[in-house]
Amino acid sequence: MNRIRSTREMLKQAQAGGYAVPAFNIHNMESLQTVAQTAAALGSPVIIAGTPGTIDAYAGGDFIQAMAAACTSRWPIPIAIHLDHFEDVEAIRKNIDAGFMSCMIDASMLPYEENVAKVQEVVAYAHAFDATVEAELGRLGGREDDLTVADGDAALTDPVAAADFVQRTGIDSLAVAIGTAHGLYKGEPHLDFERLSAIRQKVDIPLVLHGASDVPDDLVTEAIRRGICKVNVATDLKIPFAQAVREYLEAHPGESDPRHYMTPGKEAMAQVVAHKIAVCGSAGRFGMA
Repeated sequence: MNRIRSTREMLKQAQAGGYAVPAFNIHNMESLQTVAQTAAALGSPVIIAGTPGTIDAYAGGDFIQAMAAACTSRWPIPIAIHLDHFEDVEAIRKNIDAGFMSCMIDASMLPYEENVAKVQEVVAYAHAFDATVEAELGRLGGREDDLTVADGDAALTDPVAAADFVQRTGIDSLAVAIGTAHGLYKGEPHLDFERLSAIRQKVDIPLVLHGASDVPDDLVTEAIRRGICKVNVATDLKIPFAQAVREYLEAHPGESDPRHYMTPGKEAMAQVVAHKIAVCGSAGRFGMA
């Protein structure tokens, strides 16, 4: 049975249940397989996310969809595949035409009215195919794919603007900037929880936390308690995978079989996936409203 779906019902169930669905950025078969297999073992719904660098430039959207479909046939959990941090409207249209049911249009670097207009364009197209749309208001610092935001250019989400943004665009979920950043942190992250609560009071759609890698668990848990329904993880997967592969090759310099040196990378990644699922509170939530 193919359980690939949009994020709409997933996130509504998470919102009602007071937990978050983890969204893991994958790059290849090994990372997608590891995420899906671990989520299935824990009974967790999961979102498989890919940036333009992964979907369009590296793996190919058709391969990602085929691998995700294989996962849903093998493991009985709901899976959504999600276009993450796409800025090009035409690229989103192309991938929706190809079968993607969930997308994020990131126009957060644009002036407010231009952001609204670009998101409205994507929503009109995506909703015609029953695909869901996530958008971002405010800007996270750090680096995501080819997008880099200097620390001084990061801006937190204004609650009043968030209400206007959601009403005018018709988006399905809103990514908020409350102090997280993409990549690793230079110091201790400080999340503006009062701002998050204010946004939650004014916005009734699911809220998304980007830049959750390297954020202490207690801060992520508190963000979920205050209304976050989707937690994005990328860097925290890449680093242990690469480190485990590196250590294996250093210990076995003559090894050339990827089945051997990729396995410790997958095992290290699986530990992180299981931990993030526990932090999100999504384990055992499959089939629960």
